[in-house]
Amino acid sequence: MSQERRPNPVMTWIFVALMLALAATCTWLGTWQMHRLAEKEALIAAVDARLGADPVPVPPVADWAALDLDAFNFQPVSLSGSFRYNQTVTVFTSLANARGPASGPGYWVVTPFVLADGGTVFVNRGFVPQDFQEAAVTDTQGDDGQVTIAGLLRPAEAAGFMTPGPDTSNRIEWVRDPARLAAMVDPALAPFAPFYVDLPAGPAGELPQGGETVVEFPNNHLGYAYTWYGFAIVAVVMLGFWFARQRSAGKS
Repeated sequence: MSQERRPNPVMTWIFVALMLALAATCTWLGTWQMHRLAEKEALIAAVDARLGADPVPVPPVADWAALDLDAFNFQPVSLSGSFRYNQTVTVFTSLANARGPASGPGYWVVTPFVLADGGTVFVNRGFVPQDFQEAAVTDTQGDDGQVTIAGLLRPAEAAGFMTPGPDTSNRIEWVRDPARLAAMVDPALAPFAPFYVDLPAGPAGELPQGGETVVEFPNNHLGYAYTWYGFAIVAVVMLGFWFARQRSAGKS
C-alpha cells in the first residue's frame, strides 16, 4: 500500500513568504515609480514656466560655488560683458531634428564670455557643420566690446567612461563641461562658471546656428509603475492558484 507524500510545512511557508515578499516588493517599486512620475511632472511644469519667463541676471561669481544648477536649468538669463572669440572651443555633436537648416555631424561653437562684474561664462553660440569647424576656432572678429546677451542656463554635461580626452591641437572637446573647456582656454579668464549658456536662434541661415537647445525629459514612469503593479498581481494570483491546488490535493 503506497503512502501519500505530504508537503513539507517548512518549505510551504517559505514559498508563501517568498511570494508575498515578491508581491510586496513589486508593489513598493510601482508606488516608487508613481512618486517619480509626480516629481517628473513637477519638473516639466517648472521648466515650462522658466522657458516662458523673462531673463534674469546671470548668477554672480559669489554664488557659483553653492548654486543649485537644477533649479536654474533652462532658466533664461542675461549677461553683460564681452566675448573672447580667439579662445573659442568646438564641441563635437550630431544634431538631429534641427530647428535650423544645418544638421548632422558638426560642432557646438563655445566661446568664453567675460562678465562685466567678473568671472567667465562659456556661451554656446550654436551649431556649425563639420566643414566649418576650423573657421569657428580661427575666428578673428576680435573683441566686440561690452554687449548684453540672453540665453538659457544649462548645467555641465557629464563625460562618460568612454568619452575621449580633448583634442587640444584642433580645439575640439566632446562634452559641454565648463571644467574641461576651461583647460583649453587662457587661465587668466578664471574663475569659470560651473554652467554654460545656450544662445537663441539668430537670423535664418546664419552660422553658428543658435536656438538648438533640446528641452526633453524622458517620462516612462507610469508605464514602469503599471509593469511593477502587474508583477505584484501575478505573484498574488499564482499564490492563489497554488493554495487552490494544495486544497484540491488534500481532498483527494
